[in-house]
Amino acid sequence: MARILGVNLPDNKRIDYALTLIYGVGWTSSKRILGEAKIEVNKKVSQLNEDDFKRIIVILEKGHKVEGDLREEINDNIKRLREIGSYRGIRHTRGLPVRGQRTRSNARTKRGKRKTVGALKKEVWAKMEQAKTQTDKK
Repeated sequence: MARILGVNLPDNKRIDYALTLIYGVGWTSSKRILGEAKIEVNKKVSQLNEDDFKRIIVILEKGHKVEGDLREEINDNIKRLREIGSYRGIRHTRGLPVRGQRTRSNARTKRGKRKTVGALKKEVWAKMEQAKTQTDKK
């Protein structure tokens, strides 16, 4: 397995896909990086030599924020929004969608599992009624 910027790239995958495993590198930037490094897109990671990896690393360090630096910058931006008390910062704090999406019917991923309030199933309601009548008789 090759290792670039702390990420293991699988040997049996194509290099254009393998680069997308690095945080901050997508398909478009992967193809641009390989074009700059003059490496064929169809090559597998196992077919590349040390010189190819060095060219990729130089291009990544020179022109792209990836992995830890990018994560740190994003977290700093969110922290800044929270500190200044902006609407987006408040939404981040409360764990709600930030970019204007509706929350009445969607946003389950962001808000979490449903918490049903006030609605009971018939069986549960009947058991509660039955227990209530038994305690009244005593």
